[in-house]
Amino acid sequence: MVTCPSCGIENAETAKFCSQCGSALTDGAPIPQIFTCEGKNQSLPLAWTGVPVSTRSFALIADDPDAPRGTWVHWLIWNLPADACELGTGVPTIPELPSGARQGANDGGDLGYQGPCPPPGRPHRYVFRLFALDISLNLAPGADRSALEAAFEGHVLARAVLMGTYQRSRS
Repeated sequence: MVTCPSCGIENAETAKFCSQCGSALTDGAPIPQIFTCEGKNQSLPLAWTGVPVSTRSFALIADDPDAPRGTWVHWLIWNLPADACELGTGVPTIPELPSGARQGANDGGDLGYQGPCPPPGRPHRYVFRLFALDISLNLAPGADRSALEAAFEGHVLARAVLMGTYQRSRS
């Protein structure tokens, strides 16, 4: 198991998001407005711990299962290094990061993170799924969710799920 030095927490059973380690979100809580279309629309910091020592890379999928036309993908990023234990605030929306991590197309047609922006009304849920993988993926930047999931099928060692909510301000 890999333990993030900045977290100092271990969980031998499964990977987990770690709010006390730097994630801006606690499971089930509202997503701070700065990380949405009504704020700076920058990616929120996420931290994790308790991943298997045989992890070779991570993939992250963030989506809105409450979107009016079906699940909306807000962020796809993969080939995060095995020794990574966090993503900082405001990951640049570029195809490939200096670490070698690659970003896919969100359902808005852009690369990288797209913050919560539900229609006015009830709050939507935003689900962040982190996958610890036993491989690095041979997948070009810009891939969509189905290509990403197909590429890591059969290679998931552990997973972590974090859910936040967001409700648009009334304008």
